[in-house]
Amino acid sequence: MPSQKIETGHQDTVHDVAMDYYGKRLATASSDHSIKIIGVSNNTSQHLAQLTGHQGPVWQVAWAHPKFGSLLASCSYDGRVIIWKEGNQNEWTQAHIFDDHKSSVNSIAWAPHEVGLCLACGSSDGNISVFTARADGGWDTSRIDQAHPVGVTSVSWAPSTAPGALVGSGLLDPVQKLCSGGCDNTVKVWKLYNGIWKMDCFPALQMHTDWVRDVAWAPNLGLPKSTIASASQDGKVIIWTVGKEGDQWEGKVLHDFKTPVWRVSWSLTGNILAVADGNNNVTLWKEAVDGEWQQVTTVDS
Repeated sequence: MPSQKIETGHQDTVHDVAMDYYGKRLATASSDHSIKIIGVSNNTSQHLAQLTGHQGPVWQVAWAHPKFGSLLASCSYDGRVIIWKEGNQNEWTQAHIFDDHKSSVNSIAWAPHEVGLCLACGSSDGNISVFTARADGGWDTSRIDQAHPVGVTSVSWAPSTAPGALVGSGLLDPVQKLCSGGCDNTVKVWKLYNGIWKMDCFPALQMHTDWVRDVAWAPNLGLPKSTIASASQDGKVIIWTVGKEGDQWEGKVLHDFKTPVWRVSWSLTGNILAVADGNNNVTLWKEAVDGEWQQVTTVDS
């Protein structure tokens, strides 16, 4: 697929780009306090909407699954999380504002759609909040207080099917698990038990020597193990795996990039990992049969 350059029109740094479910629209988050919606097709792109409401840099944007309608979440340095709803085409309103956090909200992630409309948020105040939509249009809040006391940088949901479960067996309640990364250099795994979030890994996953910048839980598609990738200021990406429930997570260095690593992102099938590093490179990695990770390509940017 040829690369396509898209002019966002932002006045400042773009921190995040998210493609919608159908691959037709991009949302971009910027230090200029705004979010842009851009339509993309073949080789053209068009500006569809600008969303203003945050009072600080917008760090991340995330589209909800289309079964919940056209919804976009955003989080900002201003401590707020906004849920945007599209009414008429390209007309967006603020459906809900969460201001539970007392400092920058650095990361947001929608749960797998099987769980319902549910958004996790990680903040510099050390807490993770999880907002779940109710049938009456209100929202319930659950929290993980002091998940990473010096600050949460990233959150990512586990797939809703447990490792090894047949996809579509559907008899089991969907699992609710999260992983998080923080300024304490650790990755932690959390599980919802009877409405209360508890740490699900002992001890915390500790191999990084500096801030964890991003975490990404891989889709498992019935594979027998769970996999999390973490990226750090220390230049390393680590792949964490665990077999069955209750086993210890094991970490393995994918690569030392010798520059801070900002983001990690899995392909939909969970077998290719994209890594964005501080040298403005995006590289793609794949696990070989022998369990070693190999770079498959560099994406020209």
